[in-house]
Amino acid sequence: MNDKIERRNFGTSELVNIQNKRIDTDYYVEGYATVFEKKYLLGTYAGKEFFETVSRNALNGTDLSDIKLMYNHGGKVLARNTNGTLGYEINSKGFLIFADLSKTAASRDFWEEISVGLINQMSFAFDIEEESFNEKTNTRTVMKIGKIYEVSATPFPANEQTEIYARSKINESIAKRASILSMSIKLLTGGTK
Repeated sequence: MNDKIERRNFGTSELVNIQNKRIDTDYYVEGYATVFEKKYLLGTYAGKEFFETVSRNALNGTDLSDIKLMYNHGGKVLARNTNGTLGYEINSKGFLIFADLSKTAASRDFWEEISVGLINQMSFAFDIEEESFNEKTNTRTVMKIGKIYEVSATPFPANEQTEIYARSKINESIAKRASILSMSIKLLTGGTK
């Protein structure tokens, strides 16, 4: 394995709004594999805390050609952008991934673990092309990521600021029923409620 590859685990801070799925599937997940400009504790060494942050521009020009979704950086590949079951979006918050976990029994089981909240954190494996270090704050800033190899849902966060959540057809059905009920109430009350 490439010894330049670094891994980061992140945890949950807020729900991802997944009202509009980016892939039409009953086994949909999405979440942030990393967030930008948010300092997190990387570890402690010789009694000192060391922090890290990822620059908003760190993914400019990054090789995103073959990204895999895995569990905890190992095991089976559960989705992949090269076959259309994994997608991504770089936005102002960070690196958002979304996936269709309907294609294999293993990926459907994985979706179930995410949907019941057993796994709600993310990580990613990457290599760094450029970084800086602030000695006053013991903070490394990842300035440029060369390649992202994989994103993982994991139970071991390093940062409490990312998340992964599942959405099912049941969630859509409940939302649709709530919308219909709301419209019915408006019709019955003449639009006053």
